Amino acid sequence: MDRGKPGSKMHVLSDAAGLPLLVGLSAANTHDSQALKPMVLGHQTRHDPHRGRHLKPRKLHADKAYDIPELRKWLRGKRIGVRIAAKESSPANG
Repeated sequence: MDRGKPGSKMHVLSDAAGLPLLVGLSAANTHDSQALKPMVLGHQTRHDPHRGRHLKPRKLHADKAYDIPELRKWLRGKRIGVRIAAKESSPANG
């Protein structure tokens, strides 16, 4: 359901030390998880000339908004480990 929420959200991809690597914006009425793929795809890998190889992200840490099986599978396909907080199941009423 589109609630027409005005505004925007900022998404930041940072390294392990907290240094921002990539910043993106999305509409406030879109789910956070929809910004993950463009952010990961937009991140440039670095080439290490001394070792002759490309360095890419090895692990992604994210909050529970990104706990979606399809996203986990996509990241595994990119050989990126995931550490995503699991969504809690809602307690039964009663």
